[in-house]
Amino acid sequence: MLLASIDIGSNAARLLFANATLSEGRSKVDKVELIRVPLRLGEEVFSTGLLPRHKINDLINTMKAFKLLIDLYKPEKYTACATAAMREARNGESVARMIKKETGIRIKIIDGLKEAEIIRSSNPYDLPVKSRLTMYVDVGGGSTEISVVDREKLVDLKSFQLGTVRILNNQAAPSEWSNLVDWLYQFRDYYGKINVIGSGGNINKIVKLFGRPDDNILIINNLSYGIKHLSQLTIEERIEQMALRPDRADVIVPAARIYLKVMETIQADKMLVPRIGLSDGLIHIMYRKLMKVNSV
Repeated sequence: MLLASIDIGSNAARLLFANATLSEGRSKVDKVELIRVPLRLGEEVFSTGLLPRHKINDLINTMKAFKLLIDLYKPEKYTACATAAMREARNGESVARMIKKETGIRIKIIDGLKEAEIIRSSNPYDLPVKSRLTMYVDVGGGSTEISVVDREKLVDLKSFQLGTVRILNNQAAPSEWSNLVDWLYQFRDYYGKINVIGSGGNINKIVKLFGRPDDNILIINNLSYGIKHLSQLTIEERIEQMALRPDRADVIVPAARIYLKVMETIQADKMLVPRIGLSDGLIHIMYRKLMKVNSV
């Protein structure tokens, strides 16, 4: 079944087309096409609290293009969500209404906890260590979402105002780093024994550059080396030598530092990076709902 999802983040907007099927009682998602547009909505929002007119125009034009592609691909169903930048913008809801009027796309502006829930809804993966707790860490442009499950039961989840665009523009409060460490302390009895699953475009790129992309594993020492290596390069050198897109070259280091902070705090020596994200989770949720309806 072909489905589509739109993820409007603080750094980029994404349109994912994917085939969803049922395999051994679980939904399986195979990506068909992913279109990513680097809008950087969070740049002005995190300093002024508003989406400026030029960013609104860019977003509307992007949604028009996405709608044309949806009409061409003709998925069974599609859905659209927006995260940190849209939810923190005082005009976020009014912009969503404008988009609905001009494109027909209804955008749900979700909070950080819902974002973490959607990301976690992707299928479980074979973990390198069979531990009781698994921690899902997703770093976006405006926020970081962390979920912790005990086997398959949710223990706790939290959204932190630590994101790549926010950090890049010096808009992340130092206290938020402390809040992150303090929240993680509740799992101190499991330090060194927690499975970690990382998601987001930056960690996907990092594991490709410095990890073990064949089995999607990133060792903490390789992550530390990656941060050191990238930090010694200018943005232009990262683009030329590491083949990074311009909109990835500047945010990849702030993202890596957030993942490293989490891993160091909980004493994790490795992270599984299965290339999942909000758009994947949306596909899984849509498919399961459709299968439930169709099975009635």
